[in-house]
Amino acid sequence: MKIVVLDGYTENPGDLSWDGLGALGELTVYDRTPVDDEAEIIRRIGDAALVYTNKTPISRRVIDACPSMKFISLLATGYNVVDYRYAGEKGIPVTNVPTYGTASVSQFSIALLLEICHHIGHHDASVHAGNWERSIDWCYWDYPLIELEGKTMGVIGFGRIGQAEGRVARALGMRVLANDLYPSDSGRAIAEYVDLDTLLAQSDVVTLHCNLTPENTGFINRDAIAKMKDGAILINNARGQLINEQDVADALNSGKLAAAGLDVVSTEPIRGDNPLLKAKNCIITPHISWAPKESRQRIMDCAVANAKAFLEDAPINVVNL
Repeated sequence: MKIVVLDGYTENPGDLSWDGLGALGELTVYDRTPVDDEAEIIRRIGDAALVYTNKTPISRRVIDACPSMKFISLLATGYNVVDYRYAGEKGIPVTNVPTYGTASVSQFSIALLLEICHHIGHHDASVHAGNWERSIDWCYWDYPLIELEGKTMGVIGFGRIGQAEGRVARALGMRVLANDLYPSDSGRAIAEYVDLDTLLAQSDVVTLHCNLTPENTGFINRDAIAKMKDGAILINNARGQLINEQDVADALNSGKLAAAGLDVVSTEPIRGDNPLLKAKNCIITPHISWAPKESRQRIMDCAVANAKAFLEDAPINVVNL
């Protein structure tokens, strides 16, 4: 049985092992596959039965051209790169990795927020550039510094990751508001559930941890920002398409938003004409919230478990059947 990994480099740049998958069949791992070359995607899948992808699209045409393909698994949680509905019609289970990043993604949200509050990277670079040595004062700071205790964090999307971030925010002395389609007892133990307008109006920090849907695409836009406090902070390491990037850039440049910390953008890698690149007080990192080794090992473990369960006729983490 042949197994193909279409784009394995970001999951495993060399510090993990593919041996778990290799033990299940004849394994071929490609570091990268051109995402816009369906002919090459089809060629690389060939007669493989089990196919793994992260960001390489598997379309209806690819599915039809690869009749040996019996199983598709994401090396991620999101599965929009696969035509999963059509795969389901063809009886092909599509599986994902649903829970690997709770700790790492919530931790990164807090890291973005703390960087905005203290500008540690900037001040470290300033000291190494000799500015402290030359200072006429015993200390200095180049940006306003922010204390979080007593302030309000509003978390939009209060599942596992949102609740993990909420617990840290509570430990920092913050009040936590939450907005979610499915309030839970575990969430109520951390936050007060409120409607979206109340959350936007009362939060000093608005952070996004919701899934991307047609209904919420671009929902952090000019109208939503107008409902927010003057000088609020926006954090997004969920999905870039949740925000209208031009509207957020405009709000940063006008001062309506004090700062933004973003680990995701609408098109990745980021394009040079993205308005956020020139916006004031905007921290952008290259979609790395998920990437600590511990987190990626959980992806690897789940990828192997998904394949084993499928081979035992008891598939798990299936999103389309």
